[in-house]
Amino acid sequence: MNSQQQGVENVKRYTITTALPYANGPVHIGHLAGVYVPADIYARYLRLCGKDVVLIGGSDEHGVPITLQAKAKHMTPQQVVDHYHAIIKKSFEELGISFDIYSRTSTPLHAKTASDFFKTLYDKGCFEEKTSLQYYDEENRQFLADRYITGTCPHCGNEKAYGDQCEKCGSTLSPDELIDPKSAISGNKPVKKETKHWYLPLGQYENFLREWILKGHKDDWKTNVYGQCKSWIDQGLLPRAVTRDLDWGVKLPLPDTDGKVLYVWFDAPIGYISATKELLPDTWEKYWKDPDTKLVHFIGKDNIVFHCIIFPVMLKAEGSYILPENVPANEFLNLEGDKISTSRNWAVWLHEYLEELPGKQDVLRYVLTANAPETKDNDFTWKDYQARNNNELLAVFGNLVNRTLVLIQKYFDGKTPTPAALTEADRATLDEMRGYGQRIGASIEAYRFREALNEMMNLARLGNKYLTETEPWKIWKTDPQRVATVLHVSLQIVAHLAIVCEPFLPFTAAKLRRMLDMPAMGWKEAEKEVLVPAGHPLGEVELLFEKIEDSVIEAQMQKLADAKAKNLAAQAAAAPVKESKPLVSFDDFARMDLRVGVIKTAEKVAKTKKLLKLTVDTGIDTRTIVSGIAEYYQPEELPGRKVCVLVNLAPKDLKGIPSQGMLLLSENPDGRLLFVEPGADAVPGAEIR
Repeated sequence: MNSQQQGVENVKRYTITTALPYANGPVHIGHLAGVYVPADIYARYLRLCGKDVVLIGGSDEHGVPITLQAKAKHMTPQQVVDHYHAIIKKSFEELGISFDIYSRTSTPLHAKTASDFFKTLYDKGCFEEKTSLQYYDEENRQFLADRYITGTCPHCGNEKAYGDQCEKCGSTLSPDELIDPKSAISGNKPVKKETKHWYLPLGQYENFLREWILKGHKDDWKTNVYGQCKSWIDQGLLPRAVTRDLDWGVKLPLPDTDGKVLYVWFDAPIGYISATKELLPDTWEKYWKDPDTKLVHFIGKDNIVFHCIIFPVMLKAEGSYILPENVPANEFLNLEGDKISTSRNWAVWLHEYLEELPGKQDVLRYVLTANAPETKDNDFTWKDYQARNNNELLAVFGNLVNRTLVLIQKYFDGKTPTPAALTEADRATLDEMRGYGQRIGASIEAYRFREALNEMMNLARLGNKYLTETEPWKIWKTDPQRVATVLHVSLQIVAHLAIVCEPFLPFTAAKLRRMLDMPAMGWKEAEKEVLVPAGHPLGEVELLFEKIEDSVIEAQMQKLADAKAKNLAAQAAAAPVKESKPLVSFDDFARMDLRVGVIKTAEKVAKTKKLLKLTVDTGIDTRTIVSGIAEYYQPEELPGRKVCVLVNLAPKDLKGIPSQGMLLLSENPDGRLLFVEPGADAVPGAEIR
């Protein structure tokens, strides 16, 4: 039986880690929704349960992306990581991510910890030494790590793919797969040169991984995590290099290995250990080596393999460490229907959000949890952000608190009223209230944070329903004792909310406790019926949330629009114009019958992402044309639009629909398709010459 099945009460302590963000840029909402907000909810909940918890985070300050940025900005790698580490750490603090330590992998302690770990495995004979041919930049006299090599992706044709990944189509690559590889440093074509590296033979641990993951965690790991691990194991595990030819990183602790460092994916997870050492120099081992400790990694789906296969193999090979009990990786969060992209500045950056929307930390935490990509990719939109604040936090949670406390101020001088005999409805409401803590806790322990948040809001909905049905403001003059009872019950719901909302909305919880003049309480207290006793004087009442106006949302939408326009302009300026195609004769061109057309109707083609079925008036006839523009145009915006149509193209069957023609479109450097539009006075059927 695993510790999740045993329940939180049977676990002695928790070591919770969060993926280390690269210190080559700030963090954005995708990072928050995927990793840091759920990890903080989990840690805060466990602390409220009285558990011994360490929440470990830090900046990943090694790796090629950092050296590339340093070169581009004419800075040293250390200057780059110092700058971004400070921004990231401050942003996390201001959002209320309750790290016990937020460290970094450029510290001497980390270098020693990672070196010692490598040396232990080396002395045990855990590595394979291999000499191989790798790309080398002759001009700069250095070997090229994966990210130092760019070229054309063999899968999608992206000319700016890296040697490890194509960021356009998401394919995992190796440098040898790239078409026309170039050095990212000099732009020159690299040559192959011999170099020696040390490899972790993952295949030797296949039986261990099958037993530990495929049998031991089949029922308690998330489907996406288990499925990706199974796929990797079933495909066969190859040796993984743990060293690189670089100057920036943890130096390889072996003689005659100048210019070699530990591969960032070997040294980065060891950063969790070194950070714990930094936090607890005398007692760190019990958080990493005691079997009574539960280790949980919060990561994004792109880090699953490293945290579920490579790092556990490292820990297993070392021999004295515990293994992770769970790795609740989330999927990706998109922004306004488009993939978040740091290179395109298509993101909501945390440090900018905190500056531009002060006091709205909990609103962001709430929206990101409500839209958490727990089982599939999800989308953040500013309109949804506004709606969730105004219609849920303000209209449900805030409304209950405000109505209850204002009425107690008005009728009972701001003191908790003494209840009379409870009715059956009162008793049922209080009994239901006492069950929410257990339900919310169970969802959190199962890493279902969206479900837990919804249960927390259901408690607020219970309070609003109770107040609306009892209408104490209508019976004050005729039955003040009944009003006292109703407001006493309503106040207990508010007090319970102050406990159960804390993992999700820590700033709101603190504000609510001040309004109730209520001390911080543990999670078990939520099982009690009365948290605020009769006669207890309340604090000053203030609004928990405020309405977010359209102008605030419009400003954020305009910011994104400006970023997109700037990126498109930069792409257009940098994009090489493709060479013209071979010459054709005038007779060839004359055979093409191009006409002005008008789109009459448009609808999506079922079970496709790109295709729209269009009815087009060509002036000659009205015909059906299937066009791959669904990613760029919505069906409802197309009727009435004038287009250029190739009308004498041979018909073609697309998804069972006969398509009779083709629309003329241009393709921007970002791949976006735009109509080639005839003039405003052009009429359907007019020839295009």
